[in-house]
Amino acid sequence: MVKAFASTLLLLVSLEARENPFFPSVGEKDISYTSNEDRSLSPLKRATITLPPQARVLQKVTIEYKNLDGSIESRSIELENFVDWHLPIFISQSYTASMKEEKIPQKKKVFKKLTSVKHASFYSADKTLKIVTKDKIIREFLLVKPHRIVIDFKRDTNLKSHLKKFNNNVFSKIRVGNHSGYYRVVVELDGYYRYKMKKISNGYTFELR
Repeated sequence: MVKAFASTLLLLVSLEARENPFFPSVGEKDISYTSNEDRSLSPLKRATITLPPQARVLQKVTIEYKNLDGSIESRSIELENFVDWHLPIFISQSYTASMKEEKIPQKKKVFKKLTSVKHASFYSADKTLKIVTKDKIIREFLLVKPHRIVIDFKRDTNLKSHLKKFNNNVFSKIRVGNHSGYYRVVVELDGYYRYKMKKISNGYTFELR
């Protein structure tokens, strides 16, 4: 009898016991606990981010989120895409057919007349300015505060000063003034841009970038 009792006791001692049954044993994965706190938040529909005027390329988008246990993590996606700062960036979980990627045919630029002076007429289409003139450009450069393109045309003339403002156009203002041996055109822009000038058959184009 004594031997049987001793054998049973030795067997129980040799068994690996858990000190606390409410904590995981070795090899088990500890699962983070969650809170019963009431967090009645509105579901995400759509949020927007507005970019500054100097933004041109979207490099990366990072989303920071909160987990069930209250910890904060983030996920990022590399993009490297051109963006138009005039348009907001949308964040949404609503997927519709209109959001599917579609190939949109490129439309031909349609120029709208902005204004004209004695020796030149000005037209715009999106981010392109067309100046119809027979006069030659002797210099052109970019100035800031405000951002504006300055263009000098060679002509000795008595041209009167001219000023025209435009709403909802990247070319917000055109000023023309007379100087000795040339007249100057100043085109104010609605933000920060670089431009590319091109000589065409009936004048010049200035494409903003």
